[in-house]
Amino acid sequence: MEISFIPSPDVKVILNALLDKFENRAKRAHAVSEAEGSYRATRSVKITLTDLSLPTYFSQTDPEPRTIANRQLQILEQRGLLSLGWLAGETNHLLQSVTLKMEYAPRSTQHASRTTHHVPRNKELFQLLSRKPIADHRARLENLILAEKFRYQKSDWCTRALDYILNQLRAGKSSSPFSLTDSDFNHDLLTVLQALSTLTAETPYRVFSVRVFNDTKRFDDLKSALIRLARRVNYEWKSLSSEDLLRELDLVANPGYIHLSGNWDLTDANGQIINLDSFTPSIGFPASQINSIQKIAIRVEAVLCIENLTSFHEFTRAMSTGKQGDMHTRKHTQPDELETWNVGPETRPTPHATHSTQHSTRTMQYATLCLMGNPSPAIRHLLNLIPEETPIHLWADMDYGGFNILAQLRRQVSPRIQPYLMDIATFDRHAHLSRPLKQSDVRNLKRLLFNPILEDIRPIIERLLQQGLKLEQEAIRI
Repeated sequence: MEISFIPSPDVKVILNALLDKFENRAKRAHAVSEAEGSYRATRSVKITLTDLSLPTYFSQTDPEPRTIANRQLQILEQRGLLSLGWLAGETNHLLQSVTLKMEYAPRSTQHASRTTHHVPRNKELFQLLSRKPIADHRARLENLILAEKFRYQKSDWCTRALDYILNQLRAGKSSSPFSLTDSDFNHDLLTVLQALSTLTAETPYRVFSVRVFNDTKRFDDLKSALIRLARRVNYEWKSLSSEDLLRELDLVANPGYIHLSGNWDLTDANGQIINLDSFTPSIGFPASQINSIQKIAIRVEAVLCIENLTSFHEFTRAMSTGKQGDMHTRKHTQPDELETWNVGPETRPTPHATHSTQHSTRTMQYATLCLMGNPSPAIRHLLNLIPEETPIHLWADMDYGGFNILAQLRRQVSPRIQPYLMDIATFDRHAHLSRPLKQSDVRNLKRLLFNPILEDIRPIIERLLQQGLKLEQEAIRI
């Protein structure tokens, strides 16, 4: 027989609290069972009314809501769904607790010989509340993801991400960033994953959103979910900012430019040669066009990658004017510490100066580019086209971010990439301009000590940790 009454506000709170508690316990029990290869019964679920924020049950001025709630809960007790506990001396008047009744049944045919488990007789309660069991939501999301997985190669990070969510669902754990209740959100997030594979160049968020949803703002609602999903299965992306992570996926807030200076000859897919030598001191090349470049020729001794745009402009300006330089004010430096580094077109600084009293006399001509922080896919594409015989140097901050960029470039571009002005001598010369390490800096730098690709950098990392300091490249004299 169908339950005919509409639950009062107090009864809704009580029943939802019971079902929430049951489903949370069932989820934890399932996770333990899967881990141990056995089944653990879910204990009965009981709540105390004083622990709930009931709208009107304990009203001192109007007893009617309490009377209605008691009558409805007693009907459910008579149907064998609940067990009511009354305060001493207040039977049929003031409830103390409500318990969700269980019945015993085997978990499945496969486990029928094992200990039986508690099954709540709650189907009617779910219907009464117009609420779907969480198991139904999990099953629906699992089926949706299984239907989408075929779209991706096994090696694709999207495949790993969807496998992760499937494992979470099967273990009774969180499905975040997917929603168990919002099907539209899940469909749109999966649509974003599918659309990412079509991107071949940096694409602004709003343009991407219009292409995919015909709505300039819909992607804004999905952006954080995409970032969380990508970080779950890509260890290297966990340390990236949200902006840098999206740039790894060719998504950017606005069209970007790669700042280049020097004798670059870029050959595009049509065989057209673009010479940048006449652009002084530098040029911003559209990042969206970088993938069309198929060949690079550079008539210089080396390529210098510079982490920050300010230092890039200072370096290229110094090269174009032929001035000797100290990017920092000379009043911060003692006269006997000054180092004469000619950085004009004919005389450029050599990497790895070892002592403040040494003077560079060797000619070193550079073509330079600005990384703008972590190197984007477009910049890595450009660097991968540089002929192997051309040395590549990196000038970055002497901190976790700078050394991590070096590790990235060595891993994703070439192990031949060498640091520039990122050594102990340079740090010691400019230690008075350094800044203290934070606890997160210390943890991250210690982790880099165990990175085999940075074995040659360990001495300077150890010096930073010993001194508790870090040095930004803007403080370094060029």
